[in-house]
Amino acid sequence: MMNSHRTIEANSRTSPLNAELVQYAKEVVDFSSHYGSENSMSYTMWNLAGVPNVFPSSGDFTQTAVFRTYGTWWDQCPSAPVPFKRTPPNFQSQDYVELAFEQQVYPTAVHVLETYHPGAVIRILACSANPYSPSPPAEVRWEILWSEKPTKVNASQARQFKPCIKQINFPTNLIRLEVNSSLLDYYTELDAVVLHGTKDKPVLSLKTSLIDMNDLEDDYEEKNGCGMDNLNKKFSSIALREGTSNGYFDKLPYELIQLILNHLTLPDLCRLAQTCKLLNQHCCDPLQYIHLNLQPYWAKLNDTSLEFLQPRCTLVQWLNLSWTGNRGFISVSGFSRFLKVCGSELVRLELSCSHFLNETCLEIISEMCPNLQDLNLSSCDKLPPQAFNHIAKLCGLKRLVLYRTKVEQTALLSVLNFCSELQHLSLGSCVMIEDYDVIASMIGAKCKQLRTLDLWRCKNITENGIAELASGCPLLEELDLGWCPTLQSSTGCFAKLARQLPNLQKLFLTANRSVCDTDIEELACNCTRLRQLDILGTRMVSPASLRKLLESCKDLSLLDVSFCSQIDNRAVLELNVSFPKVFIKKSFTQ
Repeated sequence: MMNSHRTIEANSRTSPLNAELVQYAKEVVDFSSHYGSENSMSYTMWNLAGVPNVFPSSGDFTQTAVFRTYGTWWDQCPSAPVPFKRTPPNFQSQDYVELAFEQQVYPTAVHVLETYHPGAVIRILACSANPYSPSPPAEVRWEILWSEKPTKVNASQARQFKPCIKQINFPTNLIRLEVNSSLLDYYTELDAVVLHGTKDKPVLSLKTSLIDMNDLEDDYEEKNGCGMDNLNKKFSSIALREGTSNGYFDKLPYELIQLILNHLTLPDLCRLAQTCKLLNQHCCDPLQYIHLNLQPYWAKLNDTSLEFLQPRCTLVQWLNLSWTGNRGFISVSGFSRFLKVCGSELVRLELSCSHFLNETCLEIISEMCPNLQDLNLSSCDKLPPQAFNHIAKLCGLKRLVLYRTKVEQTALLSVLNFCSELQHLSLGSCVMIEDYDVIASMIGAKCKQLRTLDLWRCKNITENGIAELASGCPLLEELDLGWCPTLQSSTGCFAKLARQLPNLQKLFLTANRSVCDTDIEELACNCTRLRQLDILGTRMVSPASLRKLLESCKDLSLLDVSFCSQIDNRAVLELNVSFPKVFIKKSFTQ
């Protein structure tokens, strides 16, 4: 269960018996993404372990934890997947991080130390499982301590976020933060998390016994069998009474009733299935489950849930199991049984951070899902390297996300050789690949339809690989070469990219200090469809070349010139006045 890059002893303060215990996180157990590299500590989630590194200072610091994205930019680029319908409105989490603490306590407070662009945290949860226990728990429970819709925080300064949490009836040393960064103007940065609690169960105070309407709604759902705890029961056989009258609802066309029910969330369908035989028939119709998003119910979905959903999902085409099944909730056999019945029509399968997956699961996917076009294994970092060989059997794949996985070069070359219809490929932070030039050459030779490519933090691609990509994939609309240290503008690689890829809409050259005015002017001349450009950290770009770019690329909406030494505050202000529709981001070294 513990798979941490960094372990730090908790800094705790104890008082007399039954008094409050204060702890910093001992270890980072799991997370969905981070800005940093897998082989360093800069901007990684592992910085959340231990005492604060920079708080109460404000600003952009490499010693903090930073998630991969912010704002709405990543939802507006060509690689953005179509969102799932029927996602409940109260589920808006985009990323998460789980933290283990030394001692189990009954939480009285959770403080999050935010040092830059605060406001991303929207949910805090506690788990009953002890990550340090030598034996697996008989039951694992997650409880929401606090939640709120995303809100805009106007100030970017550091703050100690101290939400009012509710009391729970079990001790915990495993805390999960879920974030939504869509309203932020830049990356949020977190420094540390502090858990306050008592060893003994506290007596409910008058203040905390006040009724909260959100809690009341949750309790109502549980007591009346509408919550996901009772999902299994709702999809099992239900004895329904004969109704005396249904208000002529049965006179409506079958298709119209189906269309009406299509607006309900999954728990609502469970509830409605109990009302009468007619609606039970409609709620159990496989046509209601063609697109099925189970990610919002990650905390309670298990093998039994899949078993009862199985008869309803024989026609499922889109399935989202991201974040689900961890800590034994879903077994390999349970997942395999489900796919053997429900995999034949699958076109899209989202499995981000699904750590129950092993090689057998990928083999089952390759055998049971012959029509699969879209596979997301983002941050499935526990999958063994040999498991990825099975992906090559999915010859119809058009989108493949392997961000933060242990895919190796041999397996990836096989996938690229057989999956020639790929249009979207993400290889960000895949540290096991030995030679990215070889990979780029294969992509250029085989993937002629490729539209988006993420090579974020690939460690050794050179101008030779870029040349193969540019000549072999002329349809590219999005290319992420952020933090690729072996690329140098002096070789002409960026200028050639601009000349050969006129359809580019998004180009990230983050932290490449060699990007120069010539590269920007080539983009201005050849890539007039450009919408997003990140040249953070370059020392060679002047305001004059940026003005040419902005005049040429009328659709440009994001321009990140943070830490660009020639672009000062005055230059940014002048560009903002001339081009008010463009979000020009400028950060400075602290």
